[in-house]
Amino acid sequence: MKHHRHKPAFPFIKEPVEFSKNTEKNLLQYCLGGVLYLPATKNIIQKILDKKPPAPSMVMCFEDAIREEDLPEAENNVLSHLERLFTAQKEGALADDDVPLIFLRVRSREQFKQFTARLTPEQGGMLTGFVFPKFDSKSGRDYFTCLEETSRRLGVEFYAMPILEGRTVALKESRLEELARLRNLLAQYREMVLNIRVGATDFSSIFSVRRGINYSIYDIMTIRDCLSDILNFFTRTGEDYVISAPVWEYFLADKEESLEHLLEQDIHRSLLQRSSIVNEAIDGLLREVILDKANGFVGKTIIHPSHLKYVNAMQAVTREEYEDAVQVLGKTGGVIKSINSNKMNEINPHRNWAKKIKLRASAYGVIEDEGSYLQLIFE
Repeated sequence: MKHHRHKPAFPFIKEPVEFSKNTEKNLLQYCLGGVLYLPATKNIIQKILDKKPPAPSMVMCFEDAIREEDLPEAENNVLSHLERLFTAQKEGALADDDVPLIFLRVRSREQFKQFTARLTPEQGGMLTGFVFPKFDSKSGRDYFTCLEETSRRLGVEFYAMPILEGRTVALKESRLEELARLRNLLAQYREMVLNIRVGATDFSSIFSVRRGINYSIYDIMTIRDCLSDILNFFTRTGEDYVISAPVWEYFLADKEESLEHLLEQDIHRSLLQRSSIVNEAIDGLLREVILDKANGFVGKTIIHPSHLKYVNAMQAVTREEYEDAVQVLGKTGGVIKSINSNKMNEINPHRNWAKKIKLRASAYGVIEDEGSYLQLIFE
């Protein structure tokens, strides 16, 4: 897989890299970008075989996206997909880089155990990993125990993506103790955790709120507090988990042929000053992604394919960011003026930031400046 394939002629300063499930974890955890959630009943096999997958990384969902009575159909559909992918790869029709990162969001611990018992080594080899819903400190170890057992039985390495979305994290009186327990638990399985995901929709349900199209999840105070504490526990230096930003719930309805006049706009300034860019839904998504990045999230859960190019384009790194990061990582200490002479680069305090910028640059590429974001989005 490779991000921004819809723009083969785009003049990147640094091209994004190819990646697959076998890419080194240190980089792969930054490559997921916009992760498309699909009902596990959906038939997408032909798109993958035609090398036009719905997204470079996707989750086929056995949980909220389907009805309980459709679970047998969903499991059989997923197993069929994996079998056909293995056959295509064996016959040389698909290379490793042609297979998207495929994760399965399980319905429960019991369903996870029952389903993985049906997996063959060939089918398992097509999977990147599993998503654990409603993950908490009580149920978490069972998920990882089953994952380890499945990995040993099949001879396949899998990644885990736990979703923090339950009441013990949402409620203030239990949150900090629960996050401390979760941090200790996940530390025991650190090499298996590719991303931590957050369920802002579930958090919103607990407080009976829902963000509107004209503001972001960070404007909902109770949800903002949850997200802030999760970031505090899991992105501090020494933890360095990659955390994916919460889903944007509104579908888009853009007409690309009418957007050429937008390409010269300063997207960050316009969005943050709430000047209109495209329409409410697109502007809301882009504004939230800017805030996602500012707070340390990487990538985002998405529920509609039209969101993909917006989320992934906004993960790209500007030349100025990249040059600052290279400058910081090339020195051993002190303070120096940035290449653009518009800021100080303090070597030791900025080093951790610089490492993450270089990894994002590898995954999503380096673009000239902020004016290039819209050019990267629109064909």
